[in-house]
Amino acid sequence: MYGMDISPSLISKITDRLLPKIEEWQNRPLDSVYPVIYTDSIFYKVRQEGKVAQKAVNVVIGINKDGYKELLGFWLSETESASYWVKVLNDLKSREVEDVLIFSVDGLAGINKAINNVYPQADIQRCIVHQVRNSLRYVPWKERKQVANDLKQIYQASTIEQARLKLEEFEERWTDKYPHIGKSWRANWDELKTYFDYPVEIRKLLYTTNIIESVNSKLRKATDGKRVFPSDESLLKSLYIVAVELEKKWSKKPITGWGRIYGQLSILFEGRI
Repeated sequence: MYGMDISPSLISKITDRLLPKIEEWQNRPLDSVYPVIYTDSIFYKVRQEGKVAQKAVNVVIGINKDGYKELLGFWLSETESASYWVKVLNDLKSREVEDVLIFSVDGLAGINKAINNVYPQADIQRCIVHQVRNSLRYVPWKERKQVANDLKQIYQASTIEQARLKLEEFEERWTDKYPHIGKSWRANWDELKTYFDYPVEIRKLLYTTNIIESVNSKLRKATDGKRVFPSDESLLKSLYIVAVELEKKWSKKPITGWGRIYGQLSILFEGRI
């Protein structure tokens, strides 16, 4: 446009000025209590020691006591285990997060064990969104809508008893074709049913896709067209720019109906919030 060329190395040198800001942001103090924390992962290819490695960017999103969403940080990893998640959660604790009421997790390896170790009082809710996606993975397109609707009858049930009944009905209808779905819901039921202990307003925070999907879509948009990142630092630069944008947007308005939700949380978790 301006009749000049800019080399990749020059762009890298200019954007390197972000690195101290990223480090400061990643280590900033956080609130002492978060009512809800979500974890999610997005995978990217990053060049490392002459090879291309598949790395998970583990995103941690919190809702603070005032009802505002916060992106608490990004953590890059090649493998996931309980010891890895203990490190992540202890990182949060070192940044002054003393208590978390509810974790919404996506079934990442070792995370439940880590939460029980670092935040033993926290409730754990397995992410309904990820559970449904995994359930539909091997369902043909022509039946996917009906299977999804039948699954919705389970997680949008009014009571835990009704949810169990809908799960039984689902298995009666679909087990012959898709035995893996019922088996998976049964295996993860203890973590999937946690949110039935809460009022409807709190349940919606845990099974709707809005918060997670808004972050994922922004991250994907910012990294579109980049098949392989040359380094961890280059990936973090792109993600940090998205984080700054989201923080500006989220700071303008709390979650709808937060006053009522906070009141219910105060009763359910008396003395902790």
